[in-house]
Amino acid sequence: MDGVLLIDKPRGMTSHDVVAAVRSSLHGPRTGHAGTLDPFATGLLLVLVGRATKAQPKLMALRKRYEVVARLGARSTTGDPEGEITHTGRVPPDPPPLPTGEIRQRPPIHSAVKIEGERAYRRARRGETPQMPERVVTVYGFRQLWREQPAAAGQTPTAAFEIECAAGTYVRSLIAELGDAYCLELRRTAIGPFDVCDAVAPPPRGAGWSDPPLIELGAALALLPGQPPH
Repeated sequence: MDGVLLIDKPRGMTSHDVVAAVRSSLHGPRTGHAGTLDPFATGLLLVLVGRATKAQPKLMALRKRYEVVARLGARSTTGDPEGEITHTGRVPPDPPPLPTGEIRQRPPIHSAVKIEGERAYRRARRGETPQMPERVVTVYGFRQLWREQPAAAGQTPTAAFEIECAAGTYVRSLIAELGDAYCLELRRTAIGPFDVCDAVAPPPRGAGWSDPPLIELGAALALLPGQPPH
């Protein structure tokens, strides 16, 4: 069994949880994934089965598309609803300047980047403030989809954005850098030619999966940019 599963990861599960559930349901083949999603995020996760795990670098390098709902006029220490929230009332312009092209970015301290061999978020949870290295990332598209004013006084607006970016881009940082904004919802809708519309829910862990909707490895690779059709 060698191929790619398109999984729609629900909120609250880690990417590791999804991989473990698939491995258990398929009775133990080698299994991995091509690009972590944070637990609070939802959407497309490529789960690799059997020999497809050897194609992980190629699949991880594909560009990603996200849809984000952001709270404006507030900041979060983690860039998402799980952090300490500070309401500032300062709302970015409508629409705000949305950077594209190559940009310099510093990953959030509550991220899976390894600092001296340890995940940054683990150090942050101990109260440390690790120095996060800057990186150059590429944003191919960044647009505001809508902005909604609050119905009640004292509340701040929300806005939705669609972002298409290269691997290694931290969407939470892109939103935070708009100024006084953080991610309320984050959903990955596409990875290269693969779309979340074609994804399925992860199987219950331990439940047998007799007919998984596996994309055979050769067929999956043939969909990638620059590959000749089979």
